[in-house]
Amino acid sequence: METLDTIVIGAGVVGLAVARSLAMAGREVLILEREAAFGTQTSARNSEVIHAGLYYPKDSLKAALCVRGKELLYSYCTERNIPHRRLGKLLIATDASELAALAGYAQRAAGNGVSLEPLTAAEVLRLEPEVRAIAGLYSESTGILDSHHLMVTLLGDAEQAGAMLVTHTPVVAGKIESDGFLLRTGGNDPFELRCRTLVNSAGLYAQELAQRVEGFPTECLPATYYAKGHYFTLSGRTPFRHLVYPMPDHAGLGIHVTLDLGGQCKFGPDVSGWPVSPDYSFEMGLEDKFYRAIRRYYPDLPDGSLQPGYTGIRPKVTGPTQPAGDFIIQGPDVHGVSGLVNLFGIESPGLTSCLAIAGKVVEKLNHHRSNYVLPTTVHEA
Repeated sequence: METLDTIVIGAGVVGLAVARSLAMAGREVLILEREAAFGTQTSARNSEVIHAGLYYPKDSLKAALCVRGKELLYSYCTERNIPHRRLGKLLIATDASELAALAGYAQRAAGNGVSLEPLTAAEVLRLEPEVRAIAGLYSESTGILDSHHLMVTLLGDAEQAGAMLVTHTPVVAGKIESDGFLLRTGGNDPFELRCRTLVNSAGLYAQELAQRVEGFPTECLPATYYAKGHYFTLSGRTPFRHLVYPMPDHAGLGIHVTLDLGGQCKFGPDVSGWPVSPDYSFEMGLEDKFYRAIRRYYPDLPDGSLQPGYTGIRPKVTGPTQPAGDFIIQGPDVHGVSGLVNLFGIESPGLTSCLAIAGKVVEKLNHHRSNYVLPTTVHEA
């Protein structure tokens, strides 16, 4: 059986970015995807926002990789003509009880090197005439992009550098061997593969996949949680010119306003549940909850203007009563398995951070490479 150099499991936006960076660094790369196409789950069910990096604790991976990833992503989108728009975001307080939290985010953003402009109620009204708030912060560096076009371009770069994507290929079992990994696939045409280097970018199923790899230390597996959110779309013309975010709740960023590149306005996501397994069904009866939340800052939202949109699920490593977890980019320095990197809890801002995460994965693999040394230059954008 032929031994491949590198296998990346999972063809979401992060897996594709990782495969691209590895292939452009000179590795032979095979991408295995369980679904019929790339990017059909978490990467296709988000807000398509390029985040600024203002929410995440200083010195966390989320903060560092979001801020770095944002700049890489804007450059990459510009160079490769990927549709995007740097339109800015308002983070708002709707009453006095939220002012302390707003000030806290201003301080956190400053610690992360993110520039924000403080806004009075009048300044919020000038920027967004339909929004009612007593104060706000303006993030100039927040934007939106076409995530599908981004993934098409990442995959194209990876394939041009020699990588190959194989779909309909779930990895059902694995084994750590002395010189690499043995993987067994399922599907209609199961087969076995060997590789020297393995990147687990399976998203919602990353912990489940790692658990199936014989010899992987179970004490290095973080817990698995799924946070489900719903989006509603606004019928008719949008009154907004920017993204508008209320104060975040415990598990998410609140029911906020996002715009797509076609001008469609959507609200969400909420955090409507913590299912035991991924479930994308749309729960009925959430309209009243959304109307109440949105009318706190958009009081003139017309009755009957919200239409059911779609759902998304965040892969989390902490549960509903715990503080939000950080990205986990777990290499041999943690689990002791040479040539293996696991990506756990890659939720928001994973899209924004994808190129920076890819760079981090390459760094870990280069540092622990035992067979040969790769080129030190890694093209990120």
